[in-house]
Amino acid sequence: MTTEPGFVDDYLAYLLARASHLISSEFHAVVEAQGLSLMEWRVMASLSGKDSLSINELAAIVLAKQPTVTKLVGRMQDAGWVKRCDAAHDKRQSLVSLTAAGRCKVQPLLKQAKAHEAQVVSSLGSDQASQLKLMLESLIGGC
Repeated sequence: MTTEPGFVDDYLAYLLARASHLISSEFHAVVEAQGLSLMEWRVMASLSGKDSLSINELAAIVLAKQPTVTKLVGRMQDAGWVKRCDAAHDKRQSLVSLTAAGRCKVQPLLKQAKAHEAQVVSSLGSDQASQLKLMLESLIGGC
């Protein structure tokens, strides 16, 4: 048995993916217990605090393909959580926003997500947690 680190032990993409999986899986159970799929949660969290986002913007944020998000938004609209309207500048583009029912549904989860985040980064301290977020934002912006 070797004690040398393997390739993935020091590979940034793997470390980011593993950290994301470990951190997210803890919160996924909370989301599902509230009757939302993970994609519904991602859409609602992405729309929180925004007037509206286009389907393409949502697809990029929630890391899904546009047709998948279009179908999901249709189901969420049927549930009364979001509304879709044509963009004023381009009638071919749909803008999506949360309804009052959607805001009520997601608000408690947003608070729980922030509490979960605080618990996850508590061992880092606020300075390191802020620095980590800035570094990740820099990586994302550079891609």
